[in-house]
Amino acid sequence: MIAHTWKFTQMKEIHFAFLLFSLCFIAINGAPTVATPTDRIEETTKETTENTSEISIPTVDEILEDLENGLKEIYDQQTMSLTRRMQLYNSVYSLCTSPAYIGRSQSSRSHDRSDCIPCGSNRFSIHAAVVGSYLYSHLKYFLQNYVKNVYQKGSDLNGEEILNYFIKQWNSYRSNSEKMRGIFRYLNLDWIDLELDEGNTRIYELYTLAVLTWKEFLFICMHDSVTSAVLKLIERERNGEKINTELISGVIQCYMELGMCENAGEETSSSENPKLRVYRDYFEKRFIADTESYFANEAAEFIAANSVTEYMKKVETRLEEERKRCDLYLHKSTQDLLAKTLENVLIAKYLDCFHNEFGNLLESNKDSDLERMYTLCDRVENGLDELRVALEKHIARQGEATLDKIVDVAANNPKKYISTILKVHKRYHSLVTCSFKNEPIFVRALNKGCASFVNRNSVTRKTNNASENPKFLAQYCDQLLKKNAKNLEENELEEFLNQIMIVLKYVEDKDLFENFYIKMLAKRLVKDLSVSAEAENSMISKLTQMYGFAYTYKLRKMLDDNRLSKNIAEEFKQYLASENTNLGLDFSVNVIAFIVWPFKQSPVFDIPLQLANCRGSFNEFYRTKRPECKLIWLLAQSHGELSTCGFQKNYIFAATTAQMAILMLYNENTEMTLQQICDNTNLEPEIVLQIVKALVKMELLSIVGPKIDIDANTPLSTVLRLNSDFSSEELKIDLSKAIVPVAERQKIAEVVGFVEKERIELVKAAIVRIMKMRRKMSHTELVEEVFRELESLFTPEVKMIKKMIEFLIEKEYLQRVKDEKNVYEYIP
Repeated sequence: MIAHTWKFTQMKEIHFAFLLFSLCFIAINGAPTVATPTDRIEETTKETTENTSEISIPTVDEILEDLENGLKEIYDQQTMSLTRRMQLYNSVYSLCTSPAYIGRSQSSRSHDRSDCIPCGSNRFSIHAAVVGSYLYSHLKYFLQNYVKNVYQKGSDLNGEEILNYFIKQWNSYRSNSEKMRGIFRYLNLDWIDLELDEGNTRIYELYTLAVLTWKEFLFICMHDSVTSAVLKLIERERNGEKINTELISGVIQCYMELGMCENAGEETSSSENPKLRVYRDYFEKRFIADTESYFANEAAEFIAANSVTEYMKKVETRLEEERKRCDLYLHKSTQDLLAKTLENVLIAKYLDCFHNEFGNLLESNKDSDLERMYTLCDRVENGLDELRVALEKHIARQGEATLDKIVDVAANNPKKYISTILKVHKRYHSLVTCSFKNEPIFVRALNKGCASFVNRNSVTRKTNNASENPKFLAQYCDQLLKKNAKNLEENELEEFLNQIMIVLKYVEDKDLFENFYIKMLAKRLVKDLSVSAEAENSMISKLTQMYGFAYTYKLRKMLDDNRLSKNIAEEFKQYLASENTNLGLDFSVNVIAFIVWPFKQSPVFDIPLQLANCRGSFNEFYRTKRPECKLIWLLAQSHGELSTCGFQKNYIFAATTAQMAILMLYNENTEMTLQQICDNTNLEPEIVLQIVKALVKMELLSIVGPKIDIDANTPLSTVLRLNSDFSSEELKIDLSKAIVPVAERQKIAEVVGFVEKERIELVKAAIVRIMKMRRKMSHTELVEEVFRELESLFTPEVKMIKKMIEFLIEKEYLQRVKDEKNVYEYIP
């Protein structure tokens, strides 16, 4: 035999070469060989020619015997040269393709021929079918005997011994079966492929045949011991021992491959993968059952001897260990089932313990433990529901308790009140954001808890006034946005405005806040007290973003008016210059849209002559600029400064127009009766009494004669004298502040009354709008819909909604549906 130099991987060329040489050589020498190098062809030809008389064709039995010997060499792990492999491959190829073997298989040793089914009508096809079937049966018979022998040798083993034996034999078997498939490759490509194409379910691809033979004659008999040994190893690892994880992964890989080969032709469905059937039936089910039993016992023992916080740490550790275990040597599909089992055993069973401990962790500010509890409870269905309820109640209690501590100072200190609310919110917002990962149900719990203590607390109960919250918030805004010596930097101010929006979100009566804010904004703009136009715009932008353009329409219009008014003031100065008019004082005017601003038309009275001249000049200017517009002077909102020279020091008094009118009368007389003041100013007596009372209290005026308290019953004949001995450490004095407390009470009452009227109109409009769209609704549905539509501004009372429904029925916007109780219908 001449050594060849062909490579086994060049299969296409090998097929062609061996086809030619086997046909030629059968005629000459009677035994298959391989292609030879060119320089030795003459010698080979000469030798074969001389020995022609001794040539004989090998029988099928002889070829099969040689193939069986080759298989024994492969599966016994004997060293096999490439030449020997090629010889075996050539034998298989020749047996499957050469016509010389037609009928010769009949003399072969008999065994099961049930798979030998001819598949064609011509002579060559019959040969291929018979020989292919015969060769397949012979190979199957060999594999069965080999696997049975492997099982017999390891049937008495247990523990790690059986795992080592099983994995070693499996790895050897599958490697050798790959080699076998290479040698019998032509049988796979020819006869087996044809049988599979024709739907023969008893025939398998050769490697699949080998794996299924292993399953039938070894795995089925040995799987119980193997799986038990694997589970014992896993238990030892859970107990902290070091184990050889390769033993487990080796077994799992075998189970997986058995399933893939067994179900190679089946379609996978979305719910069940047939290729995982062996793994699941023979390993996963037992693994999950063992896992449940192991951790149920461990959990019961651990929590009986340790705290809930320590138990949570233990559970957290165990969950991570099992996740890594699954990643390391189990199939990824087991991860979800394993996690679900652990969650039921370690968490769901002990939810009551977690819930009972939750309040203690909140009280102790144990954020890391709270985060751990959230993470664990979030893994089970409805595990967070009780925690959400507990958090909401806890926040409400903590907020009320914190405000209880400042109830005596909060009523007169809006900053303290709002900052206290923000402190509580910041604490639990941080908890929800960091520990509870912004879980929506906990965000809702935070919002509900904060809304509860913001709207109902000791401060609001003390005043018994629903307007306290929106008023405090508007006052705090006013403090931030008003010019003062402690004005914040732009970035700091922006942060404080953002915090105000947080509190406003929880205030129920947002329409009250809007009205308080409008009044305070108007005062800032008219008196030029705003810290900056940018800051005012920023706050209004935030309100618009949260509550819409309709909510801030008046606010934005007021800023526009203020901007236009400044332009008009500049034009007025230019007008005076062009007319060569000198007013003799610094005079400025704010022109505003009466319908938007929160000012009522003030009483008319006589102002000082100097101011009257200025007013006349502006009237002339504005008449030329906007002849179609009518100016109404809001004297109650006007203010100015007076310079003094009759006291020990020169003072500047900031005063309202009415205060200025009264004080300037004392330029002519140092003493005047109340009646004279009323006559010279045309002010109502009650207004004069209010102003004079404040001036007497400040010791700027004094009562001539017996000292009396000025009130509504004070005689108008009472004489008031200018106090020439007036003295103050401050050189600039704001006289208008003296009457603020009385005015403030009136303003609050006015705002609340105005809002109540506005709410009635809003409820009516909402009912009409809803019914116009829905046409027909029950009473309950309509009330709920009105609540939803108006809850961003305020919470309407049910009795108000019911009253407005009756009103609209009376006005024939709605009607009751006959024979349907409490059902309304829109009237077009």
